[in-house]
Amino acid sequence: MNNVKTVLLLTGLTALFLGIGHLLGGQQGVIIAFVFALISNFVAYWFSDKIVLTIYGAKEIKQTEAPELHTVIQALSTAAGIPMPKVYAIRGDAPNAFATGRDPNHAAVAVTSGLMGILSKDELSGVIAHELAHVKNRDTLIQVLAATVAGAIMMIADMARFAAIFGGGRRDDDDNGAGAMGLLLMAIVAPFAAMIVQMAISRTREYHADETGAKICGKPLSLANALKQLENYNKRIPILNATPSTAHMFIVQPFSGGGLLNLFSTHPPVTERVKRLEKLAEQSSNSAYNIPKIIY
Repeated sequence: MNNVKTVLLLTGLTALFLGIGHLLGGQQGVIIAFVFALISNFVAYWFSDKIVLTIYGAKEIKQTEAPELHTVIQALSTAAGIPMPKVYAIRGDAPNAFATGRDPNHAAVAVTSGLMGILSKDELSGVIAHELAHVKNRDTLIQVLAATVAGAIMMIADMARFAAIFGGGRRDDDDNGAGAMGLLLMAIVAPFAAMIVQMAISRTREYHADETGAKICGKPLSLANALKQLENYNKRIPILNATPSTAHMFIVQPFSGGGLLNLFSTHPPVTERVKRLEKLAEQSSNSAYNIPKIIY
């Protein structure tokens, strides 16, 4: 059901993008938007992992530099049935982590230096299992494509706003583009709609990764406890160079804030995530799920 919902949301996001192209330039605008989407997605597919790792100054770490972390990732990768991803470290006191890469054979897991110091081994396993679940479920590609299309929509909406202000968007029999008022309305509505759809995709994949990750590590409550700790720390010590376009990648929201900001967060509420994990733990104890325990 989560996968079907994600496909529908991605389809809706793409349709919105093409619709904006139509409003801007009629049939020709649709073609231009389609070509632009292809180019953007091509770049995102092949280079998004390198771009985001560079943004956060991530450094690849070898087995000898972090043997415990490598041991945990290797064991959980085997349990998940995927190749072991490359391991990266990001300098920063805020404890957080993310996964990236276009597929399980080209994946990377990045953790902040602050993560290792506050979690028990079981809690660390829960966090890593969550990130490996994103890799296994190919969320790392889905979310990048969603973010790319959403970003393109916002950029084109800016162009539409300027076109409306400076008298663009004339409409005649040969051009089915929108008039100035239509462009201005689209420039206001489209970015908001794109943000809502991207948020829905991200939240759906986070819930799915929590469930899959709990089954990979065999410890739903360890992941639940880790999420509560990470949320508390990141409210007090946000990642300073975190960007809105990459916030969806982290296991918990990397920004401090609350109230109305939470309504537009790419992450579902941690309280709801914990509740679902606790329910999964209860089901597993009643043998409704066969969750193996990983031995390191």
